Amino acid sequence: MREMSCRLLVIGAGPGGYVCAIRAGQLGVDTIVVDPEPPGGTCLNVGCIPSKALIHAADEFHRIARLAAAPAMGIAATGATIDLAATTAWKDGIVSKLTGGVAGLLRKAGARLVAGEARLRDGKTAVVSTPEGPVMIHAELLVIATGSEPVELPSLPFGGRVISSNDALALTGLPESLAVVGGGYIGLELGTAFAKLGSRVTVIEAAPRILPQYDAELTRPVMQRLAALGVRVLTGARAGGMSATGALRVALADGAEDIVAEKVLVTVGRRPRGAGAGIAELRLEMDGPFLKIDDRCRTSMRGVHAIGDVTGEPMLAHRAMAQGAMVAEIAAGKPRAWDHRAIPAVCFTDPEIVSAGLSPEEAQRQGVEVVTGLFPFSASGRAMTSGREDGFVRVTARKDSGEVLGIHAVGAGVSELAAGFALALEMGAGLEDVAGTIHAHPTRGEALHEAGLRAMGRALHI
Repeated sequence: MREMSCRLLVIGAGPGGYVCAIRAGQLGVDTIVVDPEPPGGTCLNVGCIPSKALIHAADEFHRIARLAAAPAMGIAATGATIDLAATTAWKDGIVSKLTGGVAGLLRKAGARLVAGEARLRDGKTAVVSTPEGPVMIHAELLVIATGSEPVELPSLPFGGRVISSNDALALTGLPESLAVVGGGYIGLELGTAFAKLGSRVTVIEAAPRILPQYDAELTRPVMQRLAALGVRVLTGARAGGMSATGALRVALADGAEDIVAEKVLVTVGRRPRGAGAGIAELRLEMDGPFLKIDDRCRTSMRGVHAIGDVTGEPMLAHRAMAQGAMVAEIAAGKPRAWDHRAIPAVCFTDPEIVSAGLSPEEAQRQGVEVVTGLFPFSASGRAMTSGREDGFVRVTARKDSGEVLGIHAVGAGVSELAAGFALALEMGAGLEDVAGTIHAHPTRGEALHEAGLRAMGRALHI
């Protein structure tokens, strides 16, 4: 068996793993990263990037079709068609370009990439099954970055007509009808995209409303948009198995219904890959289904770190990246610890949702008296000129000091405001800072300025 050695061994080349390896290489740490798939993990290969490509293609197609039906701007377009196989090929090209780019960045940083399935023997040794044969890797430090995978329902196992989010992004033909089991962000992002492409979409959500992880004020415009797109939403509903005739059985509050759909997309969440690859044999301390870590991403075993989805919520690529960079610097001997005020979350529905920091309800539950300021896009000149006036920006601040505790938004394209929201929170901005910052006109970002002014009772444009 061929043997290799390094100071830092990273299991998993997803957003957390590859960033950890690149940063460690930059700092002169001898690093090996192992993954059977091209670098980039779920996010790059079958998640964030390909889903946003499909969403953009659906938006473009829907925009052309909508102009043909209602040319309010004096523009008319006819004959729009879509070839989903060609769209999928375009998406795959983007993924291939980005995975190749990540591999190049790893090489440039001096990190070695080993393609294969790793199995840990202990906290310092792994055996990797590669196409060329097994390789034993010895390391001084280990980073577990194995990510997560879609949850499969026992009554609706993946296969045939029942598909996961991974499968949905690989479709080459447009399903005439689609049942989406799960009204969280993954189900609604993909369900909305397929509705815009022309599928007849039904969403089944067990909770009383869609997107239960966000407050109701944020999700209301999304629900209204789904209705406008012709998406049927069933809340307080539970999907069972398939009937004898092939329909999806759904239990409702007032009875039951069989939903006929060409494809059934199951998006009820993701679970951490924290037991495979020999991880379970390390007997690390757990926090529910997640590996328990401290503020330096250290597990209960000396010399073993864990980052990303295996370590808990929020299961977001940018959290994993930040953890990976931090652990690389710790491996290089730098004094680092996790000290972040806010991790922004973005839901790429239509309209988009951005959440950074505390909502008014969350702050109040912590015993903090707050003031809020909300500025609707219906009062924004930029929103009017783009034809999308739905949504708003909302600021939540301490009543006594004006310290900004949270910034939330829902609206077309608001995902691009997330960085500014997070920066304001990370820098400890107050309402006076927000109000005193000159925001460019005409932009959607002005809504943050106006929301801050309104929270202080100094609104100008509403």
